[in-house]
Amino acid sequence: MPTSLHNTTRRSCVFAAVAALGLAACSSQPTRDETQAQVDAAQATLANFVRDPDMTWFREHVGSAKAVLISPQIVQAGFIVGGSGGSAVLISRDGETWAGPAFYRIAAGSVGLQAGAQASEMVALIMSEKGVNSLLSTSFKLGGDVSVAAGPVGAGTGAPINADMVVYTRSKGLYGGLNLDGTVISVDDGRNHAYYGRAATPVDILVSHSVSNPHGQSLARVASSAVGE
Repeated sequence: MPTSLHNTTRRSCVFAAVAALGLAACSSQPTRDETQAQVDAAQATLANFVRDPDMTWFREHVGSAKAVLISPQIVQAGFIVGGSGGSAVLISRDGETWAGPAFYRIAAGSVGLQAGAQASEMVALIMSEKGVNSLLSTSFKLGGDVSVAAGPVGAGTGAPINADMVVYTRSKGLYGGLNLDGTVISVDDGRNHAYYGRAATPVDILVSHSVSNPHGQSLARVASSAVGE
């Protein structure tokens, strides 16, 4: 097979894998209970990161973050070619408190030796207005529209990090190992609707506060406790 045709075929497989992940996530209309379960899972993930003794840099800088994006599970699947995908929730700074959550989808294609399937959890600190504004749009791409850096782990903080998003991923207790460059993050209108009982955009949820769900405050309390608020 000619090289160019082989590369085209591989790219097509990647896009098919990502599309399959997206279709699986959208195959049925989510309920409010299902979306609350996702918020509860995000709360547990964030609490675990906050308590982890290796998360020194995270705890020192979460108070400076303008928003926090949490995915309890990103599934990476495939052999030779594969994709990754999952759901995420976002809470953002609103003065001294946190607003949200807003719901998002995560989808990425990758090419590499990926045997079997792997699930990872992710917490990202949004450090800039550019990062926040990207999340208020319909969709954006990590590493393209928004700069991304891996979060430092352990006691040493190393050199200062200058990125729109500082991302931590963890699988089976080990940090790193999931490349999110090129990942597309898009608004999950279905889950936002289910959680708030009406159509709601991230701007409605995080900026104008025209919708609310009191059950989302438990996630905000975990973020507040991380910075001693």
